[in-house]
Amino acid sequence: MKYLFRHARLVSVLVLILATFALSLPSSAQEPVTVQFWSRDSAATLVQSLADAYNATHDNQVEVTLIPAAEYITKLGTAIAAGEPPDLLAIDLIYVPQFAAADQLTEISDLASQLPFFDTLSPSHIRLATYEDGLYALPFNAEASVLLYNRDLFRQAGLDPEQPPTTWQEIYDDAVAISALGEDIDGFYFSGACAGCNAFTFLPLIWASGGDVLSEDGSEATLTDPAVKAALEFYHQMWAEGLIPETSQTDTGAEFLSAIFSGNVAMLGSGAFSISTIKNEHPEIDFGITFLPGQEGGVSSFAGGDSIGIPSGSAHPQEAFDFIEWALSDEVQLEMYAATASLPVRTDLVQNKYFDEDPRLQTSAEAMAFGRTPYSLVYNQLFNDANGPWLAMIQQAVFDGEIDEAIAAAQEQFTEIIEGQ
Repeated sequence: MKYLFRHARLVSVLVLILATFALSLPSSAQEPVTVQFWSRDSAATLVQSLADAYNATHDNQVEVTLIPAAEYITKLGTAIAAGEPPDLLAIDLIYVPQFAAADQLTEISDLASQLPFFDTLSPSHIRLATYEDGLYALPFNAEASVLLYNRDLFRQAGLDPEQPPTTWQEIYDDAVAISALGEDIDGFYFSGACAGCNAFTFLPLIWASGGDVLSEDGSEATLTDPAVKAALEFYHQMWAEGLIPETSQTDTGAEFLSAIFSGNVAMLGSGAFSISTIKNEHPEIDFGITFLPGQEGGVSSFAGGDSIGIPSGSAHPQEAFDFIEWALSDEVQLEMYAATASLPVRTDLVQNKYFDEDPRLQTSAEAMAFGRTPYSLVYNQLFNDANGPWLAMIQQAVFDGEIDEAIAAAQEQFTEIIEGQ
């Protein structure tokens, strides 16, 4: 996921923090130490800003190493296995079960349970950081999938932009009305060749309808759930009726937001990150954010983002946890997260003065709080692989209309991957 922070605003927030508060925690070392913190480069601005603020107010220091996102998991796993780990790491929450199962993360249940705000931390992050009754990470940054819609196109079609769709039928009806505005106007869009995108934006439609694609512990595939077939039929209907543009079929995610930028697409699943992007790059677009609905109502969201943990073999585990506790404090979550349009990872801070200025951020924060994330030791093979069973099912069902065949094949392949882990 992509985390967007405006440089100028971060600088001003950093100055404010340095001038108004300093939060120090006890150290297990006699002398100040330097904590080595690894992160993927996609979170560079947040990570470096936090490190700078912490270093200016603490004796212990944090040194950041940024690694290209495509290489991060491999390099991290190799370093830990070789006995040369960093002291602290940020990692996509979907990979935490895999690293915990491989004994590559330090168990932190006792330390975490003493945090006064522990019960308010993002539920999905905590769930994925739990392995065999132990806790191996805490939330670091958050993302949530939502339904983004063009308010101007709603008005042009005679629809009320204050009443976004709350069921699949309403999405379909609104898409029909808006597509009728002209051949270059499309009611709905999704990146049809992007595996991860469709986990992020398609899975919530299934969850909100009471279904799922995996058992709670990730040990069984449940793609034969009726809600899965219904969701695929819903997308196929919109595709077959021309409510989705042809470019959707081959989009690998590169056009994830460009469709909205054009001003010719009415609705698509997106994330909280899109709010800042559109406001900064296309302020002329009047857009709304609402929850992704279920077939007959209900709502859900994919809770994404990174978790923060201490690798096995860390030279400074206590000092590393000190930084984690500081990063989760009220001041940091509000003044360095919410103030820069990033979602706090604590549900008790979802409502704050910064988000009051833009209700779209409030909606996204609420979606994060009730969002879900699949728990799997083989998430990447199941959902992120461009040649994997998840994307193959979506493409065969939505674009070819072979829904039953697609589900059967995916169920079989999911099962083989899970049993082979």
